[in-house]
Amino acid sequence: MDFISLVLCTVCIIVIFAVLSLLYEQYVTKQKFKNIPQTEGYPLIGSTLNLIKLPGHERSKWFLSFMEKTCKEGIFIQWLGPVPLIYLFKPEYLEKILPSTVNITKGSDYNLIKPWLGNGLILSTGQKWFHDRKLIGPTFHFTILEQFAIIQSEKAEILLKCIKKETEKYPGKAINIFPFLMRVALDIICETAMGVDIRVQETETKYTSALQEMSDLTVERFFTPWYWIDSLFYLLPAGKKFKSAIDILHKFTTEIISKKKAERKSQNDHTELKKDEDNDVNIGKKNRKAFLDLLLDQNEKSDTPMTDDELRSQVDTFMFAGHDTTSMAMTWALFLLGNNPEQQEKVHEELEEVFGDSDAPATATDLAKLKYLDRVIKETLRLFPSAPVISRELVEDVKLDVCTLPKGYTIVMGIFLAHRNPEVWPDPSKFDPDRFLPENSRDRSAYAYVPFSAGPRNCIGQRFALQEQKIILTAILRKYRVKSVKTLDEIKYAVSIVLRPNEEVLVHLTPKK
Repeated sequence: MDFISLVLCTVCIIVIFAVLSLLYEQYVTKQKFKNIPQTEGYPLIGSTLNLIKLPGHERSKWFLSFMEKTCKEGIFIQWLGPVPLIYLFKPEYLEKILPSTVNITKGSDYNLIKPWLGNGLILSTGQKWFHDRKLIGPTFHFTILEQFAIIQSEKAEILLKCIKKETEKYPGKAINIFPFLMRVALDIICETAMGVDIRVQETETKYTSALQEMSDLTVERFFTPWYWIDSLFYLLPAGKKFKSAIDILHKFTTEIISKKKAERKSQNDHTELKKDEDNDVNIGKKNRKAFLDLLLDQNEKSDTPMTDDELRSQVDTFMFAGHDTTSMAMTWALFLLGNNPEQQEKVHEELEEVFGDSDAPATATDLAKLKYLDRVIKETLRLFPSAPVISRELVEDVKLDVCTLPKGYTIVMGIFLAHRNPEVWPDPSKFDPDRFLPENSRDRSAYAYVPFSAGPRNCIGQRFALQEQKIILTAILRKYRVKSVKTLDEIKYAVSIVLRPNEEVLVHLTPKK
């Protein structure tokens, strides 16, 4: 036997041995979890091939249909290649994971956005996460949210001008509302996170284009397994675009941090919010502080301050988390109201009662009175949770009634599935804000509805997000009535990092008389 033949034989033996080992490991794992329903698929590759062939909206339907088959169990296993992903969507099972202070490590799928977000709050774990969460927490104090509300209201006014211009340009024609809400959310997060007014709604910049491209490429990468191999991905056109977008985003954030630090160095009294004569927070435009300013304030007080790279990771994280999720939620809220005229009428009646003929921006007191709109937003986030799935890699065993989930395995908390579980939510596809009346929520598990996660890793910016949604939706619905072109059964959407539409979300906006 010559040398080449020997090498080929050796390689074949190694490959065969590796395949047999994986098959045996898969068999052992299946036996370990034999009491748990498992998705159909092929040995070794599982259901990967089936899912890759499906368009995004069909994948969503596939997961919902399997949830309906297993709704009593509240758990199933999907094989992604030889790897078992354990999906949980029963409130009692979510309660075993979400409150844990130990099982807080995100699943390996989150590594796909690590080149962009580094070890920011979404991706960090262990002591670093606890340190950063404690450091960042005070930047979301209610007095800070009041400052951010001013910015949100200003951007809402620009949004109304953009909508008016579009509807007057094409009278009677349905408009795709999603880009408008994406741009206003970007406008808001750029100014509140970094203190930069880049007027996204009126002009396109390299930064905002790169941010949108990053969001799209991340979704594409998530559902393309061979893109998970870095060495291959960065050789492909998609990977080169991904890298280029990251470079633009990192450069922009780094420059903003450098400028902020230089400004602070030239001033002595820059670490405390200035007070006016009445000892209230001065929220005039001159004294506004962005998330980055507040983070630098906290960083200077810390015994273990963050490096510039760590600061950049935190700001990038809030840029990512603060625009995509919120714009999606507002898009789905208008879409659902446009399909439910009775519920929309109740919103308009409430707005009339609170605001009357006034054109003044909504205040915190006004927003607190909008109880029905609050329930509309909650019901929207039930049907369309912005973060539809959350994965964790177990670092300690979790005991369930059906089995014990051993450490080392990846579990996926299917928020999207939990919110549509017919065992918990009667007629789950129906849009009914009154599900969230106190009398209807009293006996429901706190873990049946978790749009912002729960426990120690809940969304730190949820009050910011809800405030923004209320301000923007209030601004639009005080001026317009909305009618959707498609129904909930017809619209195409995909479960990925966020729950995004797979097509234009067309609505008719008619000025109120």
